[in-house]
Amino acid sequence: MDQPTVDPRTFLGDLDRQDLEKAIGEAELRTSGEIRIHIERTCDDPLHRGMEVFEALGMAATQERNGVLFFLAVESRKFAILGDEGINNNVPAGFWDGIKEMMIREFVQGRFKEGLKQGVLAAGEQLATYFPAKPGDKNELPDTISFGDQ
Repeated sequence: MDQPTVDPRTFLGDLDRQDLEKAIGEAELRTSGEIRIHIERTCDDPLHRGMEVFEALGMAATQERNGVLFFLAVESRKFAILGDEGINNNVPAGFWDGIKEMMIREFVQGRFKEGLKQGVLAAGEQLATYFPAKPGDKNELPDTISFGDQ
């Protein structure tokens, strides 16, 4: 029997989306880094698809090249965290591993909003070390969650 498809736009309720967008804003208060969440239905390779989405969202256009994308394919049960070259050139190998493991612990319990929220807040803390907020920093990318039809 076929599984029903999951609509990425309704995967999280309105209050959960608002809470995640608020968490993005809070995380970005400590860093000049820019954080986005993108949710799609399916994908084969979350890193490859995440890179496509990263480019499509204009995330490589930040001044310090310090954008971070949390990419989630809900029906495929796959996700990736992608950092721009400004981050990847400055952080140690395995920088995202602890955040990914923390998120997986929540995801396997079905707590997707909590996993994403913890990941976003932890990314903000980690990025503040390498890209601290500076006077006059502006929000270069929207904090809203984006969705795909994949």
